[in-house]
Amino acid sequence: MSPRTATTPPDEDLAIGAQPSPPAADTRALHQLQRVLDRGVRPFLGFPDHLLQVMVELAPLLGLLDDQQGDPYEGGRFEAGTHGYRAALLDYFAALAGGSPDETHGYVAPSPREALQSALVLARRALPEPSAYVSVEAHRDVAVVCELLGMNVVRVRAVADGTMDPEDLRLQTRLRRGAGALVVATCGTPMRGAVDNIVDLRSAASACGPVHIHVDASGGGLAAAHSSQVPPWSLAHGADSLTLSGHPLLSLPVPVGVVLARREQTQAAGAQNGGPFRCPPADVRGGLGALLLWTRLRSLGRAGVAAMVARGQDVATHAVKQLGSAGASPEHLPGSLTVTFEQPPTWVSDKWRLHGEGGLARITTTGPWTHAAVDELAADLNSARRGAAA
Repeated sequence: MSPRTATTPPDEDLAIGAQPSPPAADTRALHQLQRVLDRGVRPFLGFPDHLLQVMVELAPLLGLLDDQQGDPYEGGRFEAGTHGYRAALLDYFAALAGGSPDETHGYVAPSPREALQSALVLARRALPEPSAYVSVEAHRDVAVVCELLGMNVVRVRAVADGTMDPEDLRLQTRLRRGAGALVVATCGTPMRGAVDNIVDLRSAASACGPVHIHVDASGGGLAAAHSSQVPPWSLAHGADSLTLSGHPLLSLPVPVGVVLARREQTQAAGAQNGGPFRCPPADVRGGLGALLLWTRLRSLGRAGVAAMVARGQDVATHAVKQLGSAGASPEHLPGSLTVTFEQPPTWVSDKWRLHGEGGLARITTTGPWTHAAVDELAADLNSARRGAAA
């Protein structure tokens, strides 16, 4: 292995030495970092702001260990712990995704990526020799996880709005007729917030043999569930499994993922191995993320989440108007909280921490995005345009 090359020397004040460091000095440094990262000090609006909800009352949970094993529906080995909280979360998300809690199995994962991995393990066991059909617009983790699982990844083109192209999927699956297809659809693509139509995708792939539709809804599931302006995406529309995430929209300080699958899928996978199928490969989960997610959802209720989505959609509509007036050529899909526009000059991207790709920048209208913030960004874009024209 080649030695690591550093572009900048490490900060000696942060080095971990042989002897303990002065705790008071480290505490001061961490408090300084808190001030730097505070959303009131720096604008950080290209991505959802995970620091919006500061749950100070949950700080004692940081001193607890919860790595309980076993099915969240069956209780823990020793005491109840967080199992009841997790079961409540799974019931909430099952209903949100159009599934019956009695017919849906799942678990709360420490991250969306682990949730995705577990769901794809289940999907692979449900098919004979599947290839994974993944949109070019899907999150990069999808292809990475498929490759880690030893699956053949087939890239499928996207149409102009960022959704998977059903006709290209039809062509790709015909080339592998009889092998079965694991189609990984996306609800909320990373760049455009596009939502794949899983009814069209299943129809397109049906000639290849058995089809398993998994929906990666980590980026847009919560928004889609509260909007009537999105294509079919959920268990109610025929998905076999889904993964969702609560932290982007709900501003949690830690990532958390949710796996949902139809019980017949998990039962069939378990039968292949002579016993019940366990979603997480390690079968061990930390409970902090689940408790934070439960607390946030309890504080909002279904009505509060719906209001949060409606507010984000309103800000997105305002952004389309204002960024259009600034000459940034914005694009926005119905129901989405994502607005893309022409990549601005570096100073604007740096100020607002905008993510850019393929000549486009994006904002996601959650957390601190308000009409006022949009107006300020539009003013900067106008200044940049005037400067370029001068």
